[in-house]
Amino acid sequence: MNIKPRYVVLFLALAVLLGAAGSYIGLEYFGGGSNEQSQEQYANTEAENFGSLTEEQQKEVIENMGGDADLKKVEQAYSVIEENYLEEVDKQTLVEGAVQGMLDTLEDPYSVYMDQETMEQFNQTIESSFQGIGAEVSMVNDKVTIVAPIKGSPAEEAGLKPNDQILTVDGESVEGLDLYEAVLKIRGEKGTEVTLEVERPGVSEPLSIDITRDDIPLETVYSDMKTVDGKKAGVIEITSFSEKTSDEFHTALEKLEKDGMEGLVIDVRGNPGGLFTDVQEILKEFIPKDKPIVQVEDRSGEKTEYYSEITEKKDYPVTVLMDEGSASASEILAATMNEAGGYDLVGTKSFGKGTVQQAIPMGDGSTIKLTLFKWLTPEGNWIHEKGIEPTVEVKQPEYFYTNPVDIEDTLTYNDNNEKVKNVQEMLKGLGHDPGRTDGYFSKETEKAVKAFQKDADLEATGEVDEKTGGKLEEAIIEQVRDEANDKQMDKAVEVLFE
Repeated sequence: MNIKPRYVVLFLALAVLLGAAGSYIGLEYFGGGSNEQSQEQYANTEAENFGSLTEEQQKEVIENMGGDADLKKVEQAYSVIEENYLEEVDKQTLVEGAVQGMLDTLEDPYSVYMDQETMEQFNQTIESSFQGIGAEVSMVNDKVTIVAPIKGSPAEEAGLKPNDQILTVDGESVEGLDLYEAVLKIRGEKGTEVTLEVERPGVSEPLSIDITRDDIPLETVYSDMKTVDGKKAGVIEITSFSEKTSDEFHTALEKLEKDGMEGLVIDVRGNPGGLFTDVQEILKEFIPKDKPIVQVEDRSGEKTEYYSEITEKKDYPVTVLMDEGSASASEILAATMNEAGGYDLVGTKSFGKGTVQQAIPMGDGSTIKLTLFKWLTPEGNWIHEKGIEPTVEVKQPEYFYTNPVDIEDTLTYNDNNEKVKNVQEMLKGLGHDPGRTDGYFSKETEKAVKAFQKDADLEATGEVDEKTGGKLEEAIIEQVRDEANDKQMDKAVEVLFE
């Protein structure tokens, strides 16, 4: 069975670029471009699956469903409610509720319904500028969850991290909302501020994070050359897979090869996914045709395999950098480079997104996005909700994982809580030894706070108030952005030339 464009959208990641312009459905961000421009993948009529039908065939099936005997119960319920309920009800609301209810019973966060109003709002976004907070989100256990903040975005600068779960937006709970409803609350115009209350794994109390919306960076590929022990290591960072990513990657790769690169690091840390077509084109540079790049499996177990056309691997070593923010198309790249290419994966376990959805227009402006397929690694493994384990596990220094300093009451000597522990990890990372990192505000911690305050030109009180907390955050962000502190990158380059 061949996969061809125009009829089945492959949702390798249900990711939403909050507030950004455009809609790449599933494999793509809700980002730039139009629906007509999106690079979609579709199945032909050889498979006995709704997703394999043509657009006209799908429309006919939907229209013919009206007389199905199994739907009489739904029709009866509709009539009983409409004619007898105590208060007058809106007919359209009943219909929308029925559709939403059916999808809810699937207990699949990636199968969702977007009513006409929601679709209109997203279509308006297509025509607007690239503005928002810049984060990819998904539904995990019925909670709006950050997959990854976009490189250089307000979300990244504010300290949002993968697996943060959004509880409220500007004080309003998002519980019970579907992904799209929640996104509509979060997105907004450049310069406006939104406050997110998030639940972070390992932190007992919710965090309040203020984010000023801004233009979202459009670049998806960054390249660099590092010299290590006299050897040239090329680095290509891919922040997402959009329409031009594979072209940008090829250009960067050619330049690095021309400049004498002796090994390559492909960095997909924090990359939430994107176009299936683009990750496929990139993999065709590295994986010989004797093994599949990726497989797609339908409900009947029928599989479609994708292959490259090259006969040999590159004549230089390659490593792939990944982390918990690497999802979907990033995981395809990582899994394929390892299983089909034999290349090392450096970093931490990936996110784990392995299902495929189709966008099905309902004819009235609304859309159902329904899970129809799963994607499999070259060896047939399904990584959904499992992620991919690195072959060389490396975590960043502990201060990379610290949280924004949320100060309501000043932290002082003898306090004992997670906020103190967070500050202690920051101080340690900045070279001010707090004596301990278990959350107890000791005299040694007080001394370390005073030392930091002196360096930051603050009054040396030894207490952590809002001003000191803010300065700590600024200093940590600067440390994290300093390439000299990137232990994962150091290891990836080291592995290249072992």
